[in-house]
Amino acid sequence: MIAYIRGRVLTVQSDYIVLETGGVGYQIYCSAQALASVNGKREGEVYTYMLVKEDGITLYGFASMEEKNMFLKLVSVSGVGPKMGIAVLSAMNINEVASAIALSDVKKLSTVKGLGKKTAERIILELREKVAAMDVSAKGGADVLAPVGSADEDAVLGLMTMGFTRAESAQAIARAKAGGAIGVEEIIYTALRSLAK
Repeated sequence: MIAYIRGRVLTVQSDYIVLETGGVGYQIYCSAQALASVNGKREGEVYTYMLVKEDGITLYGFASMEEKNMFLKLVSVSGVGPKMGIAVLSAMNINEVASAIALSDVKKLSTVKGLGKKTAERIILELREKVAAMDVSAKGGADVLAPVGSADEDAVLGLMTMGFTRAESAQAIARAKAGGAIGVEEIIYTALRSLAK
């Protein structure tokens, strides 16, 4: 398994690069972030995922190990192949992808070209618990979005019925739990106090 390649940048195209190392040129299909990270450089590096099929071997490249890990989560979903995984990571950065999954934002995921509503819903359904283990920096960076698991869903819905958005509710619940709140009622009460400030 080829997991990482560093070498001379021979070419950068719209969806792939060729890196030469040890006298061998590797064609690697990359996310937009990986393409940007090597564009204009003489030397570059990417974390790679190697797909072996009957009709050939394909390499996919990523700007960071975190991006590769998100790709692996995406392609673990039924109906999401490597090309779609790359398309998602090219349309959004990993924080945006994780936030969309955590907040069940089907509309945002569906903006990815070729990704339909049903597939977006399946991604959210299958990955919400896996992404729940990640701390996702909210856009703007000030707060941390701790994606909610099913145990917190009641608290989220409780806050949403009071007029708060899902994003606001998830952030407030994350802060409440980080502060030691336990149980749905205490979490909602603590979250409400933080939202009222």
